[in-house]
Amino acid sequence: MHPQQQDQPKPPIPGVKRLIAIGSGKGGVGKTTVSVNLAISLARLGRSVGLLDADVYGPNVPLMFGIGHAPNAIGERIQPLEKYGVRLMSMGFLNPGDKPLVWRGPMLHSVIQQFLRGVDWGELDYLLIDLPPGTGDVALSLIQTAPLSGAVVVTTPSDVSLEDARKAINMFAQVRVPVLGLVENMSYLIAPGSGERIDVFGQGGGQRTAEKMQVPFLGEIALDPQVRIGGDSGMPVSAHIGDEDPHGAPFRALAKLLEERTASPTAGPKITIED
Repeated sequence: MHPQQQDQPKPPIPGVKRLIAIGSGKGGVGKTTVSVNLAISLARLGRSVGLLDADVYGPNVPLMFGIGHAPNAIGERIQPLEKYGVRLMSMGFLNPGDKPLVWRGPMLHSVIQQFLRGVDWGELDYLLIDLPPGTGDVALSLIQTAPLSGAVVVTTPSDVSLEDARKAINMFAQVRVPVLGLVENMSYLIAPGSGERIDVFGQGGGQRTAEKMQVPFLGEIALDPQVRIGGDSGMPVSAHIGDEDPHGAPFRALAKLLEERTASPTAGPKITIED
C-alpha cells in the first residue's frame, strides 16, 4: 500500500462513534462466531451496536442470527435488519443460500462502500466489521477508506493460525490502525464427564504471540459445542438470558475488555514484516 493512501483523510460514518474491525490471518478460526457473540454482548451491556458482515464471499452472519429475508430501503438508503439488539447488514441478506458470489475487486470495493455509507446505521456506540480472512482486497479497501478506531485479531493456538495472525497484526500496524488485541479462539476443550482440559491445538500460543507482537492479549475462548450449536441454530450463546450462563461468559468478558481497550487504544505493534 502506498504511504500516501494511508494518510488520506477518511470521512467518518455519520452517527458511529467507534468503528472496530474483526480480522484473522486465515479462515476457520471462528472469527464470525467471535464477531457475532461480541456484538450481542456489547448490546447486552447497554451499548448501541451494529455488525457489518464484510466477509462477502462467505457471509455467515445471517445464518448465525437466524435471518433469511432481505432488508428494506427508503429511497436510496438501506435499512439495517435488527435482532438481539444488534443492527445488521450482510451480503448474505442480498445473495442468500449457497449461490457463490463471483465478483472482482472493483465491485467488492463498491459494495463495501455502500454497506458503510449507504446504510442507515443511526447512532451507534460500536459498528463492528467482520472482515474476510486474510489480507486481501476487501480488507485493504475497507482500511483505506474507513476511519477505523481499532482492530481485533482472532486466532487459534495452532502454529499455522498464529503465523497468519502475525501477518494480520502487521497489516493493521502498517496502515496505522491500532490493534486492540488478540483473541485466542478454540483454545481448549473440556472433556465431558471428567472435566479434563484438552489442548486440541496447543497451549499458550496466543498469549506468547501477543507478547512478541506487543499487542494486548484479550483472552482464551474454549472450543465449546454449545457455541457451535448456537451459531447453527440462529441463537448465539450470548443471546441467552441471564449473566450466569457459562457458555456466553467468555464473550461477555471480551466485550468488557474491548470497552477498556477502546477507551485507551495502543499505537499498535512495531512492524515486523517477514518474508
